[in-house]
Parts: sequence; C-alpha cells; structure tokens
Amino acid sequence: MKRKYTTLLVLAAIIVLVDQITKEIVTHTLSLHENLEVIPGFFSLTHIRNTGGAFGLFAGKATWVRTLFFLAVSLLALGIIFSLYTKIAPGKPLVAAALAMVFGGALGNLIDRFRFGEVVDFLDFHIGAAHWPAFNVADSAISVGVGVLCFLVLLKKI
Repeated sequence: MKRKYTTLLVLAAIIVLVDQITKEIVTHTLSLHENLEVIPGFFSLTHIRNTGGAFGLFAGKATWVRTLFFLAVSLLALGIIFSLYTKIAPGKPLVAAALAMVFGGALGNLIDRFRFGEVVDFLDFHIGAAHWPAFNVADSAISVGVGVLCFLVLLKKI
C-alpha cells in the first residue's frame, strides 16, 4: 500500500519540478510574447500567459472571478484525483501512474495560479495557418494521463 502512494508522490513531484523549472527558464529567457522558432513552420517556444483555463476559457472575466474559480476548481480536482487514487486496486500500476500524472499536472498549474494569477505557457505548435494553443509541461502531463486512462477504459483494464 505504501508503494502506491510513493508512486503518486514521486511522479507528481517530478512533473511539478520539471514544469516549474521549465516555466522559470522561459520567464527569465523570453519576454512576454517573445517567440523563439525551434523547428521552422512547426514548433516555437513562445512566452504566453494564460489568464483563462483550457483554450483560454474564462480569459475575459474579471481577475478575481477567474482566480477564485480556477483555484477552487483546481483544489476540487486534486481532491477528486486523490480520492480516486486511494481506490486503485493493487496491480494497477498504469492507472496509478496516469492519475499521478494528472495530479502532478494539476498541481503544477495550480502553483502558477497562486504565484501569478495565471498560467505560463510556452510550447507552441503550428502547421501553416493551423495553430494549436500554447501549453506547458503540466498540461502535457494532464493530457497524457487522461489519454492513458481513456485507453485503459477502452481496454477494460480499469
């Protein structure tokens, strides 16, 4: 049982650490909205601040409304994820890892909301005029974790 919580703690801590370090590097290396093209026509590092949620959700709302809403939702999500984590049956390491990734990603973005009132994004993918919204390491961890969980549900492994 102890090992299960070690997985949560270690994996979530690694995600938060990598997320916060990369965001620090970006904020100290690139000015806001500065763009560094890494792979021409495909990938750039761009320092962006997301005041909203996924895809800019609530970005136009008053600062206190956004901050309160996203702090509350983040804390609620962390509580739900932890509750689900406690119910994982033994022998389900992929489920544990996926939930730990979502937990770590949510915690990484929550730290930004506390520190800045917004989230630092910087991974910017585009092909011609098609442009994916910029994201960060925490967002990536959440997406991969949710993807793994969906895959496991489809395979009936959960």
